[in-house]
Amino acid sequence: MDVGRAEEISIGKPVHIEIDGTGIAVFKLDQAFYAIEDVCTHDGGKLTGGCIENDVIVCPRHGARFSIRTGEALSAPAYEPTATFPVRVENGMVQVRDDRWD
Repeated sequence: MDVGRAEEISIGKPVHIEIDGTGIAVFKLDQAFYAIEDVCTHDGGKLTGGCIENDVIVCPRHGARFSIRTGEALSAPAYEPTATFPVRVENGMVQVRDDRWD
């Protein structure tokens, strides 16, 4: 699914999209793109809206920290990782897909 033009996605401002009912947050870090499920595994709240510190997003509800690059839960109260998704840039367009059910 197309997310947007690569030059239109800013560092520090994730883009939220929905694919088949799954919220996905797409991030730009150091000219590379990453996508994680936009859900805190602690309580199911959205991660977008939280602070971004380097390559970590902090859940705005309870402060759990997740790696944007790997989805790994880095601090309590979250202990389970959030899903990651493949991202590519094709003809200047950032694209992501949910490949969990392929």
